Amino acid sequence: MRRLLFHLCVLAFAAGLATPAAAGAGLLAVDNPWLERRVLNIAHQGGEVEAPSNTLYALKTAKEKGSDVLEIDVHAAAGGELVVIHDATVNRTTNGAGRVDTLTVEQIKQLDAANWFVPGCGTCRSRPAGEYELRGLATGDRAIPEDLARFEPNDFRIPTLREVLKEFPRELINIEIKATAPDTAAYEETLAKLLREFGRSRDTIVVSFLDHAVERFKLFAPQVHTATATVQTALFWASAQGPLPGAPNPRYQALQVPIQLNGIPVVTREFVERAHANGLAVHVWTINDRTEMEWLVGIGVDGIMTDRPTLLEDVLGQLKVRYKAPPPGRAFGRKRRG
Repeated sequence: MRRLLFHLCVLAFAAGLATPAAAGAGLLAVDNPWLERRVLNIAHQGGEVEAPSNTLYALKTAKEKGSDVLEIDVHAAAGGELVVIHDATVNRTTNGAGRVDTLTVEQIKQLDAANWFVPGCGTCRSRPAGEYELRGLATGDRAIPEDLARFEPNDFRIPTLREVLKEFPRELINIEIKATAPDTAAYEETLAKLLREFGRSRDTIVVSFLDHAVERFKLFAPQVHTATATVQTALFWASAQGPLPGAPNPRYQALQVPIQLNGIPVVTREFVERAHANGLAVHVWTINDRTEMEWLVGIGVDGIMTDRPTLLEDVLGQLKVRYKAPPPGRAFGRKRRG
């Protein structure tokens, strides 16, 4: 039933985009720095095709490759500490097994998060053993090779969110809440407290496919920027059922959406224009094709999420649309969109 409603909302959203934005929307003043931060190279899980998903190694190398935003996923381990991993279990990406919320951080830290990583493929099983080039570096079964001497074993393990925030104090970070009650103990308040401890708000954006998780998070951290990844919410905020076209949006700063869903177009030039008219940035996931990247830049999206940050950096460079961060200390002003 939820899937059916999701598809109906996509159709309704696409139909709603046929209505032009209100006249005068081009003079909208919006205090949303994510409209100025463009075009962003958003490294999905640190660039999952190029490095082991959600590891410090992936995030560090993504930064070296030119990524502007580090995209990570969080779950709560047993005891409540937040760890950075995509799945609800450790089975797919590590040499271990079990639900994240049943394992302690100490148990999680014993695992090899690069165990199934193959360069150019990502997390891939059933490959010859020699293709798992980073396997064993986390556990000490293999010494870190000379060309990777700047890294340490912990860079190839599942990191805690605290470790990520400490390692990247100035980088833009996109955090996805992957689970919440009733499927697991809710951890939105824990996330809010940790971000507050590290002083993260306007340089961090929190998102989830679970609307109620974002709404709960906002109760504890109204100052932290958020995005919506569900078409239901996108419909509410960017169509006539949300604020009037041209009205600024006080709760969300970005829409994070795919190009299409089951063959139904979601991202179009009109979609982007309407989102901008409502003061919302548009971040599109997960794009690994050069032609699609070029097309998205052409229709005005603000950020592209990719497993291949090296490729995206090349595309943005060739199109001369790389994001240039402001000098330290410069605050973003109110932006008039046209």
